[in-house]
Amino acid sequence: DSRHMPVRFQDVLRAWPVVHRHLPSTPLYRYSLLSSRWGFDAFVKHENHLPIGAFKVRGGVNLFATLSDAERARGVITATRGNHGLSIAWAARTFGSRAVIYVPKGNNPEKNAIMQALGAEVVEHGRDFDDARAEAEARARNELMRFVDPANEPLLIAGIGPYAMEIAEELPDADAIFVPVVAFSGAYWFQRG
Repeated sequence: DSRHMPVRFQDVLRAWPVVHRHLPSTPLYRYSLLSSRWGFDAFVKHENHLPIGAFKVRGGVNLFATLSDAERARGVITATRGNHGLSIAWAARTFGSRAVIYVPKGNNPEKNAIMQALGAEVVEHGRDFDDARAEAEARARNELMRFVDPANEPLLIAGIGPYAMEIAEELPDADAIFVPVVAFSGAYWFQRG
């Protein structure tokens, strides 16, 4: 089962053309003020230019592109508090599939509304993410739907990788990359100046 395998560089290379069939490369801009303050050329990769405003849509596209026809017909189910659900909803719509997305009660109403507008079935359940996730996993087993783990799904992770390949193409001599681990839809790439 590929869902329990580590992501390899070959997986990212396989995902690259799949992702680019459905999504544009995002712009990479040099930021003069950051460069001046930090003493080297600083660039920002604008993943916020993607359809859901976040890099995670890349993973959703890669996942749905690799599902079998039977899996796409049944649809997928997941749990989220935001961008992962937007990714799954957008990709499901793009591939003509079904997405059931569990969120905790009191989740961000705007994120819920966008997921619904993309055609996903949004189900509010439980007091927190863990409650919503447990219910989504149980429903997936009962309805024979593919449960998509929001954090440990190799196809999602491999699908995100092509953004780094885009950076390498545009800035082949870059020295370092910093990827924020906060709710930010981009990556910083730095090159010594």
